[in-house]
Amino acid sequence: MSTRILRSLIAAALLSAGLAQAAITVGNVDFATRQTVQQRALELNGAGLRTRLGFKVYAMGLYLRAPLAEAGAILADKGEKRIRIVPIRDLEAKQFGDALQAGLEKNHDAAALAALKPATDTLLAALAAVGEVKAGTEIVLDRLGSGATRLLVDAKQHGEDIADVAFYPALLRIWLGERPADSELREALLKKPQ
Repeated sequence: MSTRILRSLIAAALLSAGLAQAAITVGNVDFATRQTVQQRALELNGAGLRTRLGFKVYAMGLYLRAPLAEAGAILADKGEKRIRIVPIRDLEAKQFGDALQAGLEKNHDAAALAALKPATDTLLAALAAVGEVKAGTEIVLDRLGSGATRLLVDAKQHGEDIADVAFYPALLRIWLGERPADSELREALLKKPQ
């Protein structure tokens, strides 16, 4: 094989590898196509914008072990996951927590909410302790291999891991449930980037 052909093949392979790692941009926020949770490689399943009353609130990406296009399959999957949220505008962490609480209430009945209350209270307390969340702050909710939920803000853990294995699917229902926070965002999260 000639040196010229070999160089062309190497350049093509490097370009392909670079494209595979390229970020997807949503609302001026970059989402890497891969992230890692507890040494488990996850792929970006989808990313989109949460809008409210015509205003961009945050960009969000959903990472899974393998792409899934149906909300039910994502909710049932027991593997590691990551929700990555980056606010587009400044807000109080309490505002974000209140929105999470409202999303849980829209997608769960009273009995389910009562069962989730200890986990919900733990997450809301951890969020409230963060204080103000500036635009560009990274909020991450990980589902660990054990089924526990972990909150990270700008790569720093806040609060203890939440052991309730039912809590992470409950959080996912905020965006993927029958009454999602934003139906366009729901569709974007279920659509693997090309």
